Amino acid sequence: MSRDPSPAVRVLVNAERWLLAVAPVLLVVSALGRTWTIVTGFGNETIDLYVYWALAPHVLSGDLYEVTSPNSPPDFPLPFTYPPFGALVFLPMTWLPWVAAQWALRLLSALCVYWMVRVALRLVAGEGWTADAALWRRRALLWTAVLLWLQPVVHTFDFGQVNLLLAAVVLGAMTARDSRLAGTGIGLAAGVKLVPAISGLYFLATRRFAAAVWSVVAFAVSVGLGFLVDPAQARHYWFELLGAADRVGPIGTAHNQSLRGALSRTLGYDVEMTWPWVVAVVISLVLAGFALRAAVRAGDVLIGVLVVQVLGLLLSPISWDHHWVWIAPLLIWLVHTRVVPWVRGVLLVLWCPVMFWDLIAFQLDRQPTIWTIPRPGWLSAIGWAYPALALLTLAVIPFLLKAARRGRTESPLADHLEVTGK
Repeated sequence: MSRDPSPAVRVLVNAERWLLAVAPVLLVVSALGRTWTIVTGFGNETIDLYVYWALAPHVLSGDLYEVTSPNSPPDFPLPFTYPPFGALVFLPMTWLPWVAAQWALRLLSALCVYWMVRVALRLVAGEGWTADAALWRRRALLWTAVLLWLQPVVHTFDFGQVNLLLAAVVLGAMTARDSRLAGTGIGLAAGVKLVPAISGLYFLATRRFAAAVWSVVAFAVSVGLGFLVDPAQARHYWFELLGAADRVGPIGTAHNQSLRGALSRTLGYDVEMTWPWVVAVVISLVLAGFALRAAVRAGDVLIGVLVVQVLGLLLSPISWDHHWVWIAPLLIWLVHTRVVPWVRGVLLVLWCPVMFWDLIAFQLDRQPTIWTIPRPGWLSAIGWAYPALALLTLAVIPFLLKAARRGRTESPLADHLEVTGK
């Protein structure tokens, strides 16, 4: 028999009931609010989308990596930075008028937020999803309304990035049961943008070797298509441009929330792959290894997937702040999973202000230029916000899951919601 919830828990339960009751209205209001901020602010420019829209056709003319976007900022001519297969994927979008392409991407991105929320909730709910599907669908609407204001999501819309589309594909592929579907999804996503290739670590850790093989095959096909269209162009990318991080963007700018970016701002120069970066990478790999092993042992698919994706964000030479859309399902996991309530609470208290307040804009307003690497000490410390919290989360996950396995620790709120079905 469940213990009676405390007054504070009853308040939370009643608040959730009210929010769930008006969740559809909140989603509409949230979507309208986000649309207004996009069309009246910086988001209306979608400068990254313009790169894909204007430059992707050059994959057919052989000069894809020699041209830059005509809508580039004065201090940073924007080139096409993805493999040739990425340009081929973007080609159908270029057949649309510019405004239609903008709104098509915005709509698809919004749907991907909802899709990611649904997948994450189904994973944390388990059998509870079937037992009370209506409740979880309402929660999906509520979470979508909230996460439209998560800063990586906001910046994805503002810049016209494809992070949400790729994240939705990767999340769906990594959690798919069919190995062919799982591997093909990851392989093609990596063919568009290389970072999703790290997802193969999850397949190896979970002994899904068939999915890993399929991902390699699909990636090879994507590379082969690029060579088929233009061998010289493909060779130029894979053997000359690959790894040229400075071509992708400025290492030191506050937008770059990778380990390399944070270390470079702190030390005052681009650390590249020297010993500070190597030490940070080793620490990240160890923490992620223990976290992934704990997730696999606990059978927690969602946190296992997120551990691998967060590791990819840390290790990538450049991880723009809008790449961190993976924190959206992490917040869902922290709220709904039943592991050591006070530790989850601490992580939420740390993550939420960083993710919902535009900490990146605060830093951008105080950096001389996007190309300046050194920062004052306090500004360098703030520039560690994303990677530092990511490392802390990786370090805590094994202890959370171990405690859950031992005692199946549940919060009073979780107890009450399970009993009432509300």
